[in-house]
Amino acid sequence: MSKENLAIIFSVFWAFVLILALSMGIKVDWPDYVHVNYGLPFVWGVNTLVTIHGPVNIWMVQPLMLSLDLMFWLATMILGIFLLLKYKYKK
Repeated sequence: MSKENLAIIFSVFWAFVLILALSMGIKVDWPDYVHVNYGLPFVWGVNTLVTIHGPVNIWMVQPLMLSLDLMFWLATMILGIFLLLKYKYKK
């Protein structure tokens, strides 16, 4: 397999992982506070579903954390491509 094909396959795979990590919601179910956290490893969005006063639908989005999350995943993709190409085709 050529270097270019390997880099393209890895990039497509990592882009899929990036989309899953950014859009994955983790439901936290406390007795008086139910919410869904979005983002992995940095939580950039919180959707509050239930509070002690009853059902609500409140979104809190932190653009800085979203940017940091995106930079983290893109940096790991670049590092992964670099290491893959360096050690796969080492002479």
